Amino acid sequence: MSSKEEKDGSLKTIIPHLKELKTRISKSLLFVLVIFLLLFPFSDDIYHQLAYPLMASLPAGSSMIAIDVASPFFIPFKLVMILSIFIAIPYLLYHLWMFTAPGLYEKEKKLVLPILVSSSILFYVGAAFAYFVVFPLIFAFFISIAPEGIAVMTDISRYLDFVITLFFAFGFAFEVPIITILLVITNVTTKERLKAKRPYVIVGAFVVGMLLTPPDVISQTLLAIPIWILYEIGIFFAGFISNKRKSKIKDTIIDDVSSNPKDK
Repeated sequence: MSSKEEKDGSLKTIIPHLKELKTRISKSLLFVLVIFLLLFPFSDDIYHQLAYPLMASLPAGSSMIAIDVASPFFIPFKLVMILSIFIAIPYLLYHLWMFTAPGLYEKEKKLVLPILVSSSILFYVGAAFAYFVVFPLIFAFFISIAPEGIAVMTDISRYLDFVITLFFAFGFAFEVPIITILLVITNVTTKERLKAKRPYVIVGAFVVGMLLTPPDVISQTLLAIPIWILYEIGIFFAGFISNKRKSKIKDTIIDDVSSNPKDK
């Protein structure tokens, strides 16, 4: 077979995959656009809901401000776009799964699908934890330590950047159990080694909290403690999976020995 024929054969194999990739990307973008168009008429209400934890902590009669002239339009627009992608994550992951699944072995499919589902759920849980638990505490703390005579008036643009950063920080922090389990499943480490590294993980959790959150003890602690707890949860399930795998290997060895006895 000539090199030209080999090249043509490779192109015939790749082109259908590229077409499928294009189709799935188009569907994903269209889905995000539809969500955006549905939510945009309610952009002001959505921003007010997002700002509620801060507004609830401000003194009566206080309000937020817009420094830039175009901020009242572009900030709600930006918020709705980010929210649309945020809502569409399961759908985007579905298309990612459908595109990659045909190239995976059955064992890999059983591993990847639960990870995609659980990681999405944990990300949403982390974001919800930030909104309902962290925001009220840190905003109340910030407002309470403002010097006397200083009116706290937050810019809507900076507030959005601030809360989006925290949403993603807590969302990704809640992925710790998935990372821990993957490290054990892929034989990168073991449950015993993870337990031995616990003191370093605790220190690392507070360092991560210091880097990803505002410079206050409350938000740093509220990020570090969940990371530590989730790490322990990851160790528990990693140990469960590891024991189950060892039991399965042991049963396989016993079956092999039973089916192939040595000649006496």
